[in-house]
Amino acid sequence: MRMCPDEWMLDLGIDLWHETARSRVEALQWRIARDLLRLGTSVVIEWGLWSRAERDALRSGARQLGAEVELHFLVEPTDVLWERIERRQIGQRWGARPIRRDELESWVATVEYPDATELAMFDNEAE
Repeated sequence: MRMCPDEWMLDLGIDLWHETARSRVEALQWRIARDLLRLGTSVVIEWGLWSRAERDALRSGARQLGAEVELHFLVEPTDVLWERIERRQIGQRWGARPIRRDELESWVATVEYPDATELAMFDNEAE
């Protein structure tokens, strides 16, 4: 099962910029993910992985349920990310307003990329 808050918010007609709603959707997705992990179902989380603390919390929570945990962390240049965002925004309503380039750049600057020590804590081989 794939957990992506953007998709749920769009389906529910919620503005993607509504942070309170996003937090609630992510909390709901994490509760559902834990239930699925208890049943032995694989879950893909597509949020909350920009910082080491967030990755540690999700990894720990899943491990407490006996789940194996993999990290697939894709690193792309900002220009590539921007091209994808522009394609995504063409002809579709992704919120009250489109993402701006300066916002993307500030977000990219906050990402804590996993190092070899952290990657070794996961069940898959280093990406």
